[in-house]
Amino acid sequence: PLSGVSLSAQPPGGQVALGDRLVLSCAVAAGTGPLSFSWHRGGSGAPLGTGPRLELCHVGDNDSGHYQCRVSDGDSVAESVPLNVTVL
Repeated sequence: PLSGVSLSAQPPGGQVALGDRLVLSCAVAAGTGPLSFSWHRGGSGAPLGTGPRLELCHVGDNDSGHYQCRVSDGDSVAESVPLNVTVL
């Protein structure tokens, strides 16, 4: 089963200046088979992206919020702890 889904941000802590770049990375400690990733903000339905990285090139005011990475191996789904992104 999947376990240990963690989220990291660049810049660290998810505090990013307006217009700057934000990169979120999703890591999985344990999981087998082909993994599929999806990114969500504030529990919204449609994914913001698919893949282990989410890159926002020019961060705007409406990009702040809680981001989560969701990982599936086809059988089970695991989510990261939400990361709060603050646009300064």
